[in-house]
Formats: sequence, C-alpha cells, structure tokens
Amino acid sequence: MVNITPKSNTLRKAIAQAIVKVSLPETIQAIQHRTVPKGDVLECARVAGLFAAKRTADMIPDCHPLPVEYTAVSYEVDVTEVRIFVEIHTIYKTGVEVEAMHAASVVALTMYDMLKPIDKGVTIEQIKLVEKKGGKSDRTPVGERSITARIVVCSDTIAAGKGEDRAGEVIREKLEKFGVDLLDKVIIPDDREQIQHHAKKASDSGVDLVIFTGGTGLSPRDVTPEALEELLDRRIPGIEEAIRNYGQQRTPYAMLSRSLAGQIGNTIILALPGSTSGAGESIDAVFPAILHIFKVMEGARHD
Repeated sequence: MVNITPKSNTLRKAIAQAIVKVSLPETIQAIQHRTVPKGDVLECARVAGLFAAKRTADMIPDCHPLPVEYTAVSYEVDVTEVRIFVEIHTIYKTGVEVEAMHAASVVALTMYDMLKPIDKGVTIEQIKLVEKKGGKSDRTPVGERSITARIVVCSDTIAAGKGEDRAGEVIREKLEKFGVDLLDKVIIPDDREQIQHHAKKASDSGVDLVIFTGGTGLSPRDVTPEALEELLDRRIPGIEEAIRNYGQQRTPYAMLSRSLAGQIGNTIILALPGSTSGAGESIDAVFPAILHIFKVMEGARHD
C-alpha cells in the first residue's frame, strides 16, 4: 500500500452512484410495493451497502483500513431504473472514493440478485464517482505569483564545517514539491544577532517565507525562538500547535521542541527543529495548508 503516514487527518467525503436498469415496468412496481419474492429490495440492498462500505479494505488490496464515520444510501426510482447514491464521510489521511464506489457496487449487485428471478433483463450501469471533497483536491492555488522562501540553518557545528546539513536539504526538497520558489539557503551559527539579521533582511527584501531550522531545543546555545520572538509582529500559535501535535504522534520527544511561527510584516517566519526527521515532519504537519496564509494576506491587501 501507498505510505500515508506523513499525511494529516482531514475531513474526507465522497459520493458514488450506480444505476440498476430493469426491462419490465412491473419490476419497478414490485420494488416499490415490496412484493419481490426475495424481500424488500431497497432496504436489503441498503444494508448490504453499509456492510460493503466498512469492508472495502478487505476486498480491494491497495485500500487502507479507515474509520467510516458516516454512510448514507439513497435512491432515485424511475420508470425503468433505480439510481443508487452512496455518500461516505471520514476524518482520516486518505479519501473514501473507493469505499463509496464499492458500496454502490454492492448495493447494485444485491438488487440484481433479488430481481433476477422476476426480470432476466436487469443490468448494472455507470458505477462512478460523483463528488469528492477533502485532501489535495480541495486546496486552491495560492494565486498567480509564486511564493518565495529562504532557509536558514542554525548550527554551530555545521557553520564550522564539522557537520553536514541534512535538515535544510529535506526542507528544500519538500518545498520544491509544493511549488515554493526557494531563493537560497544560508548556514549560520547559533547566534542571536545573526538569526535576527537574516530575519530582518528577508522581511525587508519581501521574502514571503523564512524557515529557520535548528536552535529550538533546550541546550544553552538553542536561542532561535528567543531571537525571533523579539522581532515578531504577532505569533501564529495554531501552526506551532499543529507541528508539535504531529510530532508527538511520532515521538514523545517532540514535546521538547520549541517550534515557533509568526509574522514580521508580510513575511512568515518558522523556526523548526534541527534534526532531519523533526524538520521534515514539521513541514509535513503544516504544508500545503500553511500556504493559504498568503492567499488571505493577498486578499486583505486588496480590500
């Protein structure tokens, strides 16, 4: 199966349809009057659809088991056909499109099985996805212009040439996937004045996003949050909470990180852990949702 561990839970919805066509008008009448020998077709098929929605991962090899939190089966009955609609909701890392289509298929197959003794011309058609919400498909582009970013690696060891920067490179790779225009990456020691210098310089030059990595721990030289906090016009605590919550689900040590997020003018400042995994997971925690900030700020400037 595809690895979805880096993803965050979001509300996902899907609606699928299937159409059961009959060859005799009397068949529809039997369905509506509940006179089909095998029983109440619509209600039996509805129950089958509920079971199918919850068992999709058992049937489709690449589907992830997920919590199905809402399922609704509805019908539109016409002269020669029954249109089946299945709507499914979940709060999870991946969507429920296949679950909805699987359930719609089973509803249709159940109807076919119950109707075939009285109508040999029953067919199943148009099993398809009608609508989906949640995940990447709901994330609208930030705008016509690209988002510019700078990475600042804070580390005495790396600045002295005694270590290799891995966290900054992980951040670079992830930003590129989200279409962020990375201007450059600089490496500095854990020094308050240099941290502040690069934050001010980026803001003055109109850089949209500055990501500091390193110096967010609890050693005496970890001063990145303190240095940046003095410059911020305002904090964005929700981003900080999202980063720590995401990290805490992966390692208990995430609670020791002092990640920071805020604004200097129109520049967004992030201070992330210096470890490779901590930096990468922090980006996973808040991207691409964080890019919505720039759409909001752009709209505010035009109002």
